[in-house]
Amino acid sequence: LDEIEKAHPDVFHLLLQVLDEGQLTDSLGRRVDFRNTIIIMTSNIGSRQLKDFGQGVGFSTRAKQESSSQHAKSVIQNALKRSFAPEFINRLDDIIIFNSLDKEDIYKIIDIELRGLFSRIKALGFSIELTNKAKDYVTEKGFDPDFGARPLKRAIQKYLEDPMAETIIKSTLKPGDILKVDYNKEKDEIIITPVKGGKKSLPEGDKKLKEKETE
Repeated sequence: LDEIEKAHPDVFHLLLQVLDEGQLTDSLGRRVDFRNTIIIMTSNIGSRQLKDFGQGVGFSTRAKQESSSQHAKSVIQNALKRSFAPEFINRLDDIIIFNSLDKEDIYKIIDIELRGLFSRIKALGFSIELTNKAKDYVTEKGFDPDFGARPLKRAIQKYLEDPMAETIIKSTLKPGDILKVDYNKEKDEIIITPVKGGKKSLPEGDKKLKEKETE
C-alpha cells in the first residue's frame, strides 16, 4: 500500500479489522482471509520536516547519517503519531525508517538500470562502451536532493537512450558495431560515437563497464 497517509479514513477502518482479526468482511457479508499475509505500507510522513531541518533523502556521508539517524527516527515517529490513530500504529509489527542515500548507493542503482539498457541494445546486435566520465555525468543529472534517485530513469532516457536511438537511426551501424558513450567536459554534454566492428577500445579505467554489459 503506497503512501498510506493519503488513504481515505474508511480504508483505515478496514485495515484495523484486517490487522486485528486477519480477515475482511465486505458489504455482502463475504469474508476475505488475510491470514499468512504480509501487508507492507509505505509513507512519506516526516520527510517534509526532515527536509526543513536540512536532512533530506539525497546524498549524505556515513558520519552524517549516523549522527542524524536518532533525530530522524524521533521526527518520523512524532509525525506518525500526529497522522495516524494510536490503535492503528499499535497494530503494526514494525516501522522501518530508510536512511538517506549516499553516492555509493546511487552508483549501485544506476548499474541496475544500465543493465536493462545494455540488454536492449545487445538485442539489436550492438554493444555499448560507457566511460566512467559519462556514467558520472548521468548519475549527477539523475540525482535530486528532494527526490533522491527517483529522476535517475528520466536522466538515463534523456542523456543515453534517446541520443542512442537517434544515432542508430541516422547512422549505418551494422550488427557487431559499438556505441561509444563519453562525456565532453568543454561542451558539458554526452558524446555518442559509432565504432565500426568494435575495434576501438575503452580507456583502461572504463573496461569494467564494458565487462558488466556482457555479464
